[in-house]
Amino acid sequence: MLPPARFVLAAALLVLRLPAPAPVSAARPIVADKPAPSEATATARWLAARNTWGVLSTISSDLNGAPFGNVVSYSDGLPGEGHGIPYFYLTTLDPTARDALEDERTSFTLSEFPLGTCGKIDPENPTCSKLTLTGKLKLVDLQSSEADLAKSALFTKHPEMKDWPKNHDFKIFKLEIENIFLIDWFGGPKPISPSQYLEFGRNQQSVMSS
Repeated sequence: MLPPARFVLAAALLVLRLPAPAPVSAARPIVADKPAPSEATATARWLAARNTWGVLSTISSDLNGAPFGNVVSYSDGLPGEGHGIPYFYLTTLDPTARDALEDERTSFTLSEFPLGTCGKIDPENPTCSKLTLTGKLKLVDLQSSEADLAKSALFTKHPEMKDWPKNHDFKIFKLEIENIFLIDWFGGPKPISPSQYLEFGRNQQSVMSS
């Protein structure tokens, strides 16, 4: 057994060798273009612009009205020109499109986690933002100028879509937003109206960069 004096010295040397505890702020990286927690609407639009996929949930026509969530690709506009409205390229061979044609009620959920900006925290941690847009999933008229915009937005972010089988009858859908649920910090969801969400960023294009 070490004499008391040597024991104290050994303990002191051990403490000096131990790394200092990381500060709380080190739990997640600082992201230059992510809006602050106080800027809820900006955060919602940032999530919609930066992500490329999410979970689209419908009222299942195959499961007697049970909710059905499906991973889908989407785009809310050309890079740097996001409008906040998610557009989808879906086939009726898939249950999501079939469900929407029978019952338009839909929700679409996005997480910050796939962007790599949440650091090592769990995706369910409130500081790792998550957004759910609820509304109606509508077909876009393929002869309209909106369809041209949606196609350009989708094919720019997802070039593979252009080569998907023509005989699968892909159609363009959009989500008409009626409710917005955002968690980006502690304290519960942030109140954002659809009009606040859709009108935000007209003079703040940097937030919509992707």
